[in-house]
Order: sequence, then structure tokens, then C-alpha cells
Amino acid sequence: MKTFLKWVWGILITALVCYLAYDAYTSKQALKEKESRDEADKIIEEARRQKAEKTRTVAVADAPSFCDAAEMAVRSVVYVKVTKKAQVQAPGSILDYLFGFAVTPKDQVGIGSGVIISQDGYIVTNNHVVNGGDEFEVTLYDNSVYTATLVGADPATDLALIKINKSDCEPISMGDSDVLRLGEWVLAIGSPYDLRSTITAGIVSAKGRSFPNYDGQYRVESFIQTDAAVNPGNSGGALVNVGGELVGINTSIISLTGSYAGYSFAVPVNIVKKVTDDFINYGSVQRAMLGISIRETEQGVVIAQIKDDSVAKEAGLHVGDVLKEINFSKIASAADLQVQMNKYRPGEKIVLTIEREGAVKEMILNL
Repeated sequence: MKTFLKWVWGILITALVCYLAYDAYTSKQALKEKESRDEADKIIEEARRQKAEKTRTVAVADAPSFCDAAEMAVRSVVYVKVTKKAQVQAPGSILDYLFGFAVTPKDQVGIGSGVIISQDGYIVTNNHVVNGGDEFEVTLYDNSVYTATLVGADPATDLALIKINKSDCEPISMGDSDVLRLGEWVLAIGSPYDLRSTITAGIVSAKGRSFPNYDGQYRVESFIQTDAAVNPGNSGGALVNVGGELVGINTSIISLTGSYAGYSFAVPVNIVKKVTDDFINYGSVQRAMLGISIRETEQGVVIAQIKDDSVAKEAGLHVGDVLKEINFSKIASAADLQVQMNKYRPGEKIVLTIEREGAVKEMILNL
């Protein structure tokens, strides 16, 4: 009988220990799930807060005059001279040695504009302004001249960063291109046709413009379109709002003659800030990738393919999902998706809003 009671007590004690262990395990798992949900909620709320902060209205009566904006910004726009050294060619024959028939090659010189973005001499310009250059010379608003070095260039955004050895530069104030409104007045500042510190005015005609990609190279394009006059030499110059804040870097025009014909385009300053920060802090542009291919449909931007071992695969995205928002910024085109993804670096987290079978869902992605 005693043996039986001991056996029963043993079973009861074992069962109690198992129950307590299981209860502790489930409580721990529940706590982990709660912490994970809390973290996801915090990420979502922070993304909502940042998006809400970008909403603004501008009262015409309170807006500064063009004079104030021009005087604030023009001192931060520079003239950039780029020299490509000529390649010395060997004489083609003995006659070249004896009579000097060979043509002496000359250096190629190009001009453009740039914008000072830091007190210690960092200047942003266009990649096509500095591309292929061997020597870079910068003339400031006060006509002082400095030799510049190339820090980095990014063909995908047509942006480049150069630096002069000066510790007391006058950097431009940075704006926010996400809150730029259609019809808003803007000023273009640069050196068209070697006419230095030229200022022209226009309005924001469109946002999110992109051009056909005929060569298949990777590009990040979501241009601000304006009717401010921009001509050769303006490339790399500033597009500023009526507050004198930088909202874009003037990049290109559409024209049959090569001169201004009413359509000019600028890289949004929010792209500029990300690219230049990457050059300064990492030496190259850091881009996060979802690992998907997409197609544009009437429903929106739809996932057409997902790569194995990608962020999208790990997050549980499906082929056919419609991409609606990234951190609550709307995705209406492939260009929108590129621009939004270009804001983030590998390792950062985003809130991706998708539509799947008619239901809207928010997902946290670790890039």
C-alpha cells in the first residue's frame, strides 16, 4: 500500500512540476509575443508620427518675398569648373618627329554649378558635371577660388559630392521635398552659360517625374518639374523654395535646341540628403533592397516575382500583393517605390502597407 501511495505521489509531483514548467514556458512565450507586438506598434506609430509631421500649409501673406529667398540662398551656390586632361598621343610617323605634323591635344573644360551643404566644405553637384574629370575648381560667391576633390559619385541619382579645404563655408538651409506642393513658387540658382549666380523663378509643375530608361541601367528618378528657366551651366545648382531652403538640385531640361524650353527637372532634396550622408559616412551609397520584381497595373504596383533569401521572402510577401505605402508614404508607381526605398539603408525597419485579396495589411520589414 505504501509503495502504491509513493507511486501516486510521484506521479502527482511530476505532473505538478511539468505543469509549472509548461506554465512558465507559455508565460514567457506570451511575454515575448507581447513585446514583439509592442515593438511593432511603436514602429508603426513612429512612422505615422513622422508622416504627420510632413503635413504643412503655406499662407501667401506669411510667405517671404523672392528677395529674401534669393539673398539667403545665393551665397551657398558655387561655380564648378571641371577639367579633363588631354591624353598625349605618340607620333604616328617619322615625319611627325621631324616636322611636328601631329596635332597637340587640348584639355577639355566643362562648367556647372554646386551647392554648399556643410560648413566644412562639402558641395553637392551632378554626376554628369564631374564625370570623367581630372581636376575640379570651385569659385564661391565672393569670387574666391578653391581646388576641390571628388568624394563620391552616384550615376543612379545623377548626384556627386565634392569637397574644398575651407572650414567656414556658408551652407544652404535644407528643406523637405516631400511637402513641396504643386504650384508652389521656387527659384533656380546657378551659372547658365557662365553667367554666375543667376536666379530665375517658376512654379512646381509636377512631382515624381521619370524618363524612359532605354539603356537598362539602374536609376532612381522622381524629379521635381518646374518652369523656372534652366540652361547649360545650371546643372548641380539649387532649386529653393520661398523660404530660401534647398528643395532640389537642378539636373536636366527637355528641349529640342539644348536651351530652356519651359521644362526643367531637379532631384528632390530628400534624395540628395540621403546620398550625400552616405558618401560622408560610408564612402558609397547604401541601398536597401526588397528582392522583388514588380509591374504597374490599374490596381497599383503589384509584386510579380520574389527572390529567394530576400527581405520580401522572409517577411512573407506574396506574388500578387499590391504595394500601397512605405512608412505611410503612398506608392503609386515604380518610381515612387524606388524613391521610398532609396531613403533607407540595410538593417533599418520600415512599415510596408499592402493589399492582399482585398484586405489591407501592415507589415514590419527588417531591411
